[in-house]
Amino acid sequence: MLTGCAFYGFSGASIPSHLNTIAIPIAGDNTASPLPTLGRDLTNRLTDRFPGRTRLSLDNNESEADAVLTATVRAYENTPTGVSGDERATTNEVRIEVNARYYDQVKDSTMMDQSFTGTTTYDPTQGLGGEEEAARTALENVSDDIFTTATSNW
Repeated sequence: MLTGCAFYGFSGASIPSHLNTIAIPIAGDNTASPLPTLGRDLTNRLTDRFPGRTRLSLDNNESEADAVLTATVRAYENTPTGVSGDERATTNEVRIEVNARYYDQVKDSTMMDQSFTGTTTYDPTQGLGGEEEAARTALENVSDDIFTTATSNW
């Protein structure tokens, strides 16, 4: 006789069979970033990934969901990484650090609790628009990493 947990997958994602719903509250933003929507942007990316790429349904009621994924933007940096001969920045790098926790409320256990970092470079002559685009790309990378880690730890 064989016993064990069954997992269901979709697009390479593995989800324990006892989980059917997930709540993803709006991500916190503990940074002084000039981009005021980092938390909401991260949340939107995560809510696109989990219900869209797994069999989990999104539940807006955190206390009733089978699983809860929380995230907090902990660091935002925009620093020069390339300098010209006249000491002007030729390349800047946006670095975003996010702490994410994936919690199984059915079994009362933490499935993931770790930090993720996304970085992207851009041309500083593009101004705030270039920085915003770099931040979006960094958030995409972080979101992908969170999703992959949360759904492949089985």
